[in-house]
Amino acid sequence: MNKLQSILLVSDGLINLVLGIILLLFPLGVSEILGLPQPNTHFYPTILGGVLFGIGIALLIERYGFKYQIRGLGLGGAIAINFCGALVLLIWLLIDPFDLPMRGYLVLWIIALGVLFIALIELLAKSR
Repeated sequence: MNKLQSILLVSDGLINLVLGIILLLFPLGVSEILGLPQPNTHFYPTILGGVLFGIGIALLIERYGFKYQIRGLGLGGAIAINFCGALVLLIWLLIDPFDLPMRGYLVLWIIALGVLFIALIELLAKSR
């Protein structure tokens, strides 16, 4: 694993951990603050938080578990998850006019484009 791939695994892992923790601890408050759609229950935000937290752990295991012969989610898996998540969000933003405040649209576009950008950087690092 080269240095750039190592940095990307750690960065992507930490981002997923932080987002997961935020969604697990404040499932409805985060949506309201960011101007995003409000779910009727804590179920979906906490499930998403759990999945993101698990992805973060898997990425960090991939980075640091090698010497213990433990494998996690490699860069290829992170690329697939990031591309799929970003593309689904972009499709929703382009085809479905949500009834959101402008900050909600801005947050969703920043997330979608940011995750797509991370996926492209990871793809370039992996292809080297």
